Amino acid sequence: MDPTAHPLHLRRPGDETPRIIAAADVNPDTMLVFDVRREADFNASDEAIPGALWKNPDRIDAWIGAVPLTMELIVYCVHGGAVSLQTVDRLRAIGAKARYIEGGLEAWKAAGGRPARKYPIRSS
Repeated sequence: MDPTAHPLHLRRPGDETPRIIAAADVNPDTMLVFDVRREADFNASDEAIPGALWKNPDRIDAWIGAVPLTMELIVYCVHGGAVSLQTVDRLRAIGAKARYIEGGLEAWKAAGGRPARKYPIRSS
């Protein structure tokens, strides 16, 4: 397939990090994982990838400056759609080695991932 047909899957010049990681390739024990589900989606669920840090995608400007640029960073939302894509684009724009889980949390669970129990956050 012509890679120009799907520009969301292209790499920036000089960037060797793909934008997508297959759900089966995610190892939360060795990767920094950000849960970027919107607050309502995060609170509606009692599951998360073990060790994942919740980062509100609607407040990315408040936390993006603290993101480590030298570590591989994996982000996920519910289904690996617009929220993950937009977050990865912002992270990669500042030089982060960010990828999103293709299919999101649901694909990770379907690939055998064992979610941890989590609790809702309280809005400030």
